[in-house]
Amino acid sequence: MDAPGGEKASSDNGAAVAARRSPAGPLAVAAVVVVLDQLTKVWAVSALSDGPVRVVGSLLQFRLTRNPGGAFSLGTGLTPVLALLAVAMVVYIVRTTRRTADAVMAFSLALVLGGAVGNLVDRMVRSPGILRGEVVDFIKVPHWPTFNVADSAITVGVILIAIRGWRTT
Repeated sequence: MDAPGGEKASSDNGAAVAARRSPAGPLAVAAVVVVLDQLTKVWAVSALSDGPVRVVGSLLQFRLTRNPGGAFSLGTGLTPVLALLAVAMVVYIVRTTRRTADAVMAFSLALVLGGAVGNLVDRMVRSPGILRGEVVDFIKVPHWPTFNVADSAITVGVILIAIRGWRTT
């Protein structure tokens, strides 16, 4: 049976939608995340080197820290390995985003992609050197490690992916 537009109303429809959907939107979201992340990190390095700034009392502070490890500063001695894993993850996410017919999933993956690239840029260009660079973190809330815009995008993207996965099962 044909669906509107002459497409088959079967599992082939998902492949047809995936073929029609351009990756430009999700990739633009990822690019915006990277740019916003890097601009805020440049600001943080410049504005916060003299000490933290209280934004909302003790609830929200901007405090400059540098993270040589992964999430929650785990794996501080594995920075080159983390950078190479991030490169592999970026390639995988780009391929997956281009192939998915699910727009929500594509944009969720784009948030994760933008965050991964934002932190990878730090690993590549910041001190102490290529594949060993420390990630700039500066957003501090109580009872949570200091984080940045890239970390926020990754977290939101992963939560959306988990919700999407939970809703489709």
